[in-house]
Amino acid sequence: MLKGSDAVAIIAQTSNPVYSLIVRPEIKSFADLKGKIIGLSTPGDTITLSTLRLLAHKGIKASDFQAKAVVGTGARFDCLKSGECVAVPMGQPEDLGAIKQGYPRLGFTYEAGADLIFNVDMTRRAWGEKNKEPLVRLVRGFAASYEYMNDPKNHGDVTNTVKESLKVSDEIAREIFAPYLEADKNVLPKRGELNLKAFNQVLQLMGESGVVPTPVPAAERFIDLRYLQAAGVQ
Repeated sequence: MLKGSDAVAIIAQTSNPVYSLIVRPEIKSFADLKGKIIGLSTPGDTITLSTLRLLAHKGIKASDFQAKAVVGTGARFDCLKSGECVAVPMGQPEDLGAIKQGYPRLGFTYEAGADLIFNVDMTRRAWGEKNKEPLVRLVRGFAASYEYMNDPKNHGDVTNTVKESLKVSDEIAREIFAPYLEADKNVLPKRGELNLKAFNQVLQLMGESGVVPTPVPAAERFIDLRYLQAAGVQ
């Protein structure tokens, strides 16, 4: 993301991270993680950053455990099942499947704060400047989609879409969608708007983790608000 700042620009926000910290059955508390191996994603990945922040929030410092880079929810679950890892962050619906197999959830990443950005949409700057109208229409489409999902009267339809697209039960679909309905979790933007404070928080965490040089640049270096503004979103 940082290396491509001159080539690309972030134009809309998609979601904030919702990951479960799934542990082996013998792990009963965060204190039990000390001295153990925790499977994370790559350094600088928002999954890793949000998990590290959750651990710190619960009193577990980076020096208290050994981190192992394991890319992909499925691969991290394999690490957990093998016993090599005692805890891993997992997304939905895989985390719910792990829980059903006897691996408890120790916490959600957003418990340490729902002020991060996980997914964004971006474009090459030169292409965007030549194709402003299509991008503005795209952003308006995002806005309409988020408004639809955030409207309580449509929650049944959205849950059915989750069920059909992931081929899961009604119960699992409701569990997956539940955090998206809680305003304080900030999982979905209202209309695709970019939260500059949350973006700066991610950059700060990347700097603290040594992934990017410090002092870290401001979010405005990577963001181009003209498309959101033209669409009446930002």
